[in-house]
Amino acid sequence: MVVSRSDKMFNMLVNTLLILVAVISIFPLLYVVSVSLTPYSEVVKNGGFIVIPRRISLEAYSQIISDPALGRSMLVSLFVTIVGTAVNMILTMMAAYSLSRRNLRGRTLFLLYIVVTMLFNGGLIPTYLIVQSMGLLNTVWSLIVPGAISTFNMLIMKTFFEGIPEELFESARMDGAKEFRVLWQIVVPLSVPSIMTVGLFYMVGHWNSFFSAVLYITDAKLYPLQVIIRNMLLLNQSNVVMTDVTVPTAAMQMAAVISGSLPIIAVYPFIQKHFTKGMLLGAIKG
Repeated sequence: MVVSRSDKMFNMLVNTLLILVAVISIFPLLYVVSVSLTPYSEVVKNGGFIVIPRRISLEAYSQIISDPALGRSMLVSLFVTIVGTAVNMILTMMAAYSLSRRNLRGRTLFLLYIVVTMLFNGGLIPTYLIVQSMGLLNTVWSLIVPGAISTFNMLIMKTFFEGIPEELFESARMDGAKEFRVLWQIVVPLSVPSIMTVGLFYMVGHWNSFFSAVLYITDAKLYPLQVIIRNMLLLNQSNVVMTDVTVPTAAMQMAAVISGSLPIIAVYPFIQKHFTKGMLLGAIKG
C-alpha cells in the first residue's frame, strides 16, 4: 500500500503530539518520584526542582513508615476501601439485577426515581444532618454508608446484566433456583468484566476519599490517608496546625503522595483487561 506524502506528514504530526502529551503527563510523576528519593539538602540546593536525582535516599519513606499518624491513616483508608467496596458491590449487584429483570413490577417507575438522583440531590446540609441523625459522625462508617450505591455504577452493571441471555435464567428457574441463587451462581460468574470495572470505580473513590472525611470526621485519629497528605502539603504553605502532623520536608511530602498512589497503581494492571471490556460492554448493550 502506497502512503502519500500528506498522510506521512499527518502521521508524523499525530505521533509528535502523542509524544508531547506523554511527556507532559509523565513529567509531574517523574518530578514527585525524584523529589521523594532525593535528600532534603539536595532539594534545597537545587531550588526545590529536581527531575533526575543525583543521590538517592530512602529516608523520607522510612520516616513515613515510622510516623504513627501516617500508619494509622493508612489502616483507616485500607478499612474504608476494602469494607466500603464490598458493601458497594453487594448492594449494587442486588439493585442492578432486580432492575435488569423486565418482569419487575414498577420497574420503569423505580428507574425514573433512581435516574432523577443523578440530576438532583438533597444538598450538602441535608446530607450532613442525615449522617448526624444516624450517629455516624466521627466514625469510619460515615465514609461508607452515605455512598453505599452509585447510580452511575449501578446503571452500568444493570446494562451488562440485561445482555445475559434470558434462556439461562429460565433454565435455572426450571431447576428450582431462586433469585439469589441465580444472581450469585449464574449472573456473577458471567459478569466478571462489569464487576471488575465497577469495583475499580468504587475502590478508587474510597481510596481517594477526602471531602467526606473533612466533612464528617473531626477526630484526627480517624483521618484517612488523603486527609493526612493534604494536611502535610498545606502545612508547608501556611501556619495551620493539625493534630499529630508535623511540618515535613519536601521529600517526605512527595513520598507520602507516592505512598498514597501506589496501592491503586499496583492493583490496576491486574484488572485492566476486565476494566476495558466491562466499560465497552456496559456502554453498548441493552
